[in-house]
Amino acid sequence: MENELSRLLLQIVVPELSRTLFMVSVSTLLATLIGTLLAIILIVTYKNGLQPNPYIYQFLDTIINIVRSFPFIILIVAIIPFTRAIIGTSIGEKAALVPLTLAGAPFIARIIESSLREVDKDLIEAAKSFGASKRQIIFKIMLPEALPSIISGITLAVIAILGCTAMAGAVGAGGLGAVAITYGYANFDNTVMYGTVFVLIILVQLLQAAGNFFYKILK
Repeated sequence: MENELSRLLLQIVVPELSRTLFMVSVSTLLATLIGTLLAIILIVTYKNGLQPNPYIYQFLDTIINIVRSFPFIILIVAIIPFTRAIIGTSIGEKAALVPLTLAGAPFIARIIESSLREVDKDLIEAAKSFGASKRQIIFKIMLPEALPSIISGITLAVIAILGCTAMAGAVGAGGLGAVAITYGYANFDNTVMYGTVFVLIILVQLLQAAGNFFYKILK
């Protein structure tokens, strides 16, 4: 029994944990880059932004709302042709990066947009009065001021993406979600299923602790 448990941990759980961490880290990085760009465009083109443009704002706002309205499991299936066009396959952890990034980017964009709107408007007006350019206002005032709130929000996004990897595991992406379903639920092995959930709980605790740590440093 002990040897079987060790084999399960070393040959199945550990490799799948590394796949989960790969999917979460890469997709979060890509989603943050895309989400930051979208948030900057939204905050600049907002009606009270640095360069209001209702057409661009409304277009992006609508696209983001549409993507966010998709349940993740449906999104994976709906964009299979898009995933194949980019990765060459729709199965595996690399293929899962596409729907994970696509689901995470709008969520992060909203988080950063909301954080940027909370920046003190008097500070922005003061920067304008000193002749600061739009780029300087965005990158030297708004983003640094909003950084603690952005870090806190991205922590939530990372945990949400971790939850999505479990669903991605159900459609061939691998990871801990696949272990829980294939070796736990499908084989009626509660030890594996709840053991995998326990590992995910530990991961969430560590991610939240890291987010809280960086928030306190930057605040």
